[in-house]
Amino acid sequence: MAFWWSLLVLAFAFAICKFLLILIPPKVPSIDVDASDVLEDGNQAQENSFIYVPPRGATQQSGKKVQCCEPATMKYLGFVPALTPDEVKEQIEKVRKAQKMWAKTSFKQRRQFLRILLKYIIKHQALICEISSRDTGKTMVDASLGEIMTTCEKINWLLSEGEQSLKPEYRSSGRSMLHKRARVEFHPLGVIGAIVSWNYPFHNIFNPMLAAVFSGNGIVIKVSEHASWSGCFYFRIIQSALAAIGAPEDLVEVITGFAETGEALVSSVDKVIFVGSPGVGKMIMKNASETLIPVTLELGGKDAFIVCEDVDVDHVAQIAVRAVLQSSGQNCAGAERFYVHRNIYPSFVSKVTKIIKSVTAGPPLAGKYDMGALCMHEHSEKLEGLVNDALDKGAEIVARGSFGPIGEDAVDQYFPPTVIVNVNHSMRLMQEEAFGPIMPIMKFSSDEEVIKLANDSKYGLGCAVFSGSQSHAREIASHIHCGVAAVNDFASTYMCQSLPFGGVKHSGFGRFGGVEGLRACCLVKSVVEDRWWPFIKTKIPKPIQYPVAENGFEFQESLVEALYGLSIWDRLQALVNVLKMLTEQNSTSGNKKEK
Repeated sequence: MAFWWSLLVLAFAFAICKFLLILIPPKVPSIDVDASDVLEDGNQAQENSFIYVPPRGATQQSGKKVQCCEPATMKYLGFVPALTPDEVKEQIEKVRKAQKMWAKTSFKQRRQFLRILLKYIIKHQALICEISSRDTGKTMVDASLGEIMTTCEKINWLLSEGEQSLKPEYRSSGRSMLHKRARVEFHPLGVIGAIVSWNYPFHNIFNPMLAAVFSGNGIVIKVSEHASWSGCFYFRIIQSALAAIGAPEDLVEVITGFAETGEALVSSVDKVIFVGSPGVGKMIMKNASETLIPVTLELGGKDAFIVCEDVDVDHVAQIAVRAVLQSSGQNCAGAERFYVHRNIYPSFVSKVTKIIKSVTAGPPLAGKYDMGALCMHEHSEKLEGLVNDALDKGAEIVARGSFGPIGEDAVDQYFPPTVIVNVNHSMRLMQEEAFGPIMPIMKFSSDEEVIKLANDSKYGLGCAVFSGSQSHAREIASHIHCGVAAVNDFASTYMCQSLPFGGVKHSGFGRFGGVEGLRACCLVKSVVEDRWWPFIKTKIPKPIQYPVAENGFEFQESLVEALYGLSIWDRLQALVNVLKMLTEQNSTSGNKKEK
């Protein structure tokens, strides 16, 4: 009895010590990142305070400079270089040299890099969000949700589970290889190339960078020409964190430019991760086929938002408005098709109409606004075209939000949040990716009907299904052909960074996030070795050694049945035959030696 009490006390003491160790924070150095030229009162803002008028139509900006401005005010921010193909290849070669050293580092060192980044992000949330807001037009709240929380969650998952996901994974060796050990190893690919969109300039840089670097790779990230100004500052954060742990300074590079810059990147790296439109994704896939490198494509979305008749309408209406406003030029995974059961259709439309009418759009850093500006120039014209097409085919606008004070030069950068009813699938608004704050609402009568409507799209990124019965919502979601699904919520799948993220059809293929996304940055190598080396080694049986014996095929037949026969008696009989033939073959060999 005394022995068990002693064991219990030791176990309790161990648990207490482990708990106390958790309370002791790890030693994480702080980093300083120069932000003097990107703050509102910094030198760059003072020197470049004039209004920028971008070229329109076919004469969009190009050349040796990428011009940058604030979408919400059209205030000029400056320019960054548009790298030539030769300059891109030079950057990749620098990263390739650095990666060879980084591949030898321990997971402990890689975790320290992540902690340094996490510490900086938490301490400088307002700065990061303000820069994102200035470069894309989104509000500070939207920046916090989409830039800060997602990135912190990604880092936290890598700290907790990243190493375990990349350790060799042992698999069963099967019946014929019982004497072997089988495992999968995950090695760095080399240099990852990422071409990312403008909608989340901070997270879209950090998301592929974190996975690539933690798995031992280097990475070159080509940021969008529509969000290059912020990308260059966010790159400084990464550089400072690498320097703090003594990592090679060229391990990560952020490059700027136009189409030829991206094309040069695709042709020279070991894997491409692309976030953007289906059209550009197809071109990248075609270019990647020249060197036969793996590609992950996260493309457009036209997510279905399904509301069954037994929901709490007030609750779901608030989520629906949040889902559509996240599409206000800021979110590539926004809900763009709303299907509401006809029994609650009037009350749901009434609720969202009331909320939308209370929404105000304006320059996000100039006051308290619910929605910011559109990032891309001329995008409001596309949205107006989609709305007009729907109106011409019988749709009706029932609500629109309002604008705060907007400068005359930035009027085209805003589009009012809009609720449209009487829509159907003949309208472009229900088929094309809008990427804007438009809520088209359509009735449905049955589960079969709404499933058919939700799947009637060339996109397949995500869906959200709401019902008072969780099993009912789960059943509908299981029939939607898409990569991610949220039951009684919207976009929550992406906040679970243990899950893979990606779509099907024109929404792309491949995954980032979770174990699948992390291992997608690796060379996945299958390894087999002797389990009891050197005592038991692979030896080719006599009947099938060269020259092959006359009963060689008969031996193979019996061996296959002995290993895989469905009946235990058939397998035993076959095993007897195998042993018999081996014995006879050995006897024959022995007689030949005596002669």
